[in-house]
Amino acid sequence: MNSKTAGFFQEYEVFSKRTAASPMQYQFSLLAPNEEMALILAQENFMRREPVADIWVMKQSAIKKMTPDERQSLPRLDNKDYRNTKGYGYLKKKWRKYEQEMLDEKEIFSWGGESKK
Repeated sequence: MNSKTAGFFQEYEVFSKRTAASPMQYQFSLLAPNEEMALILAQENFMRREPVADIWVMKQSAIKKMTPDERQSLPRLDNKDYRNTKGYGYLKKKWRKYEQEMLDEKEIFSWGGESKK
């Protein structure tokens, strides 16, 4: 890009949703002279690829990111790991193993009860 067009184009970030219920996801950056043209370019790009429910464009300069000093405030000051659940996914596996051990064929046939006629 030469120096004349450098000030004319601005960088935009593009976000999209596949369906109305899905979350917005970052897609790519593009250069455009204004927001309207950025949206048209983003739409043209997606129309060739896949259907989408919504497209957002925003100037890259409007995105605020944390400074290194601000990032230092992210870790918690006190230890509250007890609030973070690890989940109970292991219980399903444990229960399945318990059920299989309880009533397997060998155990059922070992009962050897006589059937009533």
